[in-house]
Amino acid sequence: MRRIGIWIAVGGLLLGTAACGGGSGGGPGAGGTPKAASLSVGAVAEPANLDFTSTEGAAIPQALLVNVYEGLVKLDQNGKIVPLLAEKWDVSGDRRTYTFTLRPGVKFSSGAPFTADDVVFSLDRVRTDWKLKIKAQLDVVDKVEKKDDTTAVVTLKRPSNGFLYAMATRLGAMFSRTGVADLPNKPVGTGPYVLGAWRRGDSIRLDANPAYWGTKPALSSVTLKYFKDATAMNNALLTGGIDVISSVQAPESLQQFADPGRFQVIEGTTNGEVVLSMNNGRPPFDDKSVRQAVRHAIDHKALLDTAWAGRGQLIGSMTPPTDPWYEDRTGDYLYDPAKARQLLGGKTYTVKMRIPNLPYAVASAQVVKSQLAQVGITADIEPLEFPARWLDQVFTKGDYDLSIINHVEPRDMGIFADKSYYFRYDNPEFGKLLAAADEGTEQEQTDALKQAAKLLSDDAAADWLFLFPNLIVAKKGVTGLPQNAIAESFDFTALAKQ
Repeated sequence: MRRIGIWIAVGGLLLGTAACGGGSGGGPGAGGTPKAASLSVGAVAEPANLDFTSTEGAAIPQALLVNVYEGLVKLDQNGKIVPLLAEKWDVSGDRRTYTFTLRPGVKFSSGAPFTADDVVFSLDRVRTDWKLKIKAQLDVVDKVEKKDDTTAVVTLKRPSNGFLYAMATRLGAMFSRTGVADLPNKPVGTGPYVLGAWRRGDSIRLDANPAYWGTKPALSSVTLKYFKDATAMNNALLTGGIDVISSVQAPESLQQFADPGRFQVIEGTTNGEVVLSMNNGRPPFDDKSVRQAVRHAIDHKALLDTAWAGRGQLIGSMTPPTDPWYEDRTGDYLYDPAKARQLLGGKTYTVKMRIPNLPYAVASAQVVKSQLAQVGITADIEPLEFPARWLDQVFTKGDYDLSIINHVEPRDMGIFADKSYYFRYDNPEFGKLLAAADEGTEQEQTDALKQAAKLLSDDAAADWLFLFPNLIVAKKGVTGLPQNAIAESFDFTALAKQ
């Protein structure tokens, strides 16, 4: 889903992980050589398949991007675009031509060499083969050409501030020309890990790639262990079944991990906007005043305290504080039930709130239901299995009135410009602001995106409940865990155990 992490991903599901094992030196292996450690990582939702070019949701890129598939560039912990498969890049004076110099000697896990031919192949496939709506982010590309084996040239139709950033997402993943026959089951990338085993309904194991071109990972394997229940995942860490919970699903339970001799807790930020989605395309939320009433009916501070133990941050629109154009918009719709009832004009409504069966959505929905009832809106909650049923019923078919999802993809405000997206929001002025931002100077981009975020808020295109925190619990001695989760991937390359 386009940024539904959806980037569940619509996405909306945050990958929870846990690690089992350790870093670069375990017990002796055969012949007395050191045996590299492994980690077991607990996750909250298993991918339906392993093809993030045709399947919405953040679970797949969170597991595979950077770890199995690499791009020419990636985002570092500070959100800066840094080289990966490209050693460097040059931009022409008119900002339309990007010349990428590729690292020599890189190979795919199949043994095939990575060359500029694969860059052309991969970026052309976004246009011809990708099924996701987010592929529109690369519509700005005019042509991709091979200059020689280690030089690829991308020419844009117009200057674009968003192009290189998009290349750091799944859209920029490099695929082998001979490695796309079975993407749902057999990923072939250049990354530090390869698919070791997939036990459907249970776990995915990634094994260190012995032929990796860069710094070899400290771990021999990372296993993603999937849990449908937050308590079960907590118990697995407490009893040693896993080593890391990378996305805590029960913040009120953190006291269980208070012993610094056994555990460490890391708290940072994400790009994940937990959105109360309103279907702008059908009654009653095709009426702006009804949407505005919903925003005034929600006590966001109380919701955050109740649903997520006060962890996270209030934001007010579709931008996190890590974006340069962020402005605090939490004052746009203050909690005011009387104002909400006035906007409803004495009318009452019964609406369908179809949510993913994920902990943050279930907990938030109960608070939303209670608060909306105070102003005359009865919300019938229907949890849907995630990802399959939620993606089908809500994201694809738009059969809902209200929903709650964590949109984890970076810089994903543009999803509101697509009137066919599940919000069904349609305001041409918003699209014009995005276009001006993409083509303009850095300052013009910032100014236009501030205006766009304000317009979304003014229109009450949705309600933004809170920014999801990056909340990790791990065994003591696990190192390399990310303070912030601001990219699509959960980067395992730095993980180790002391």
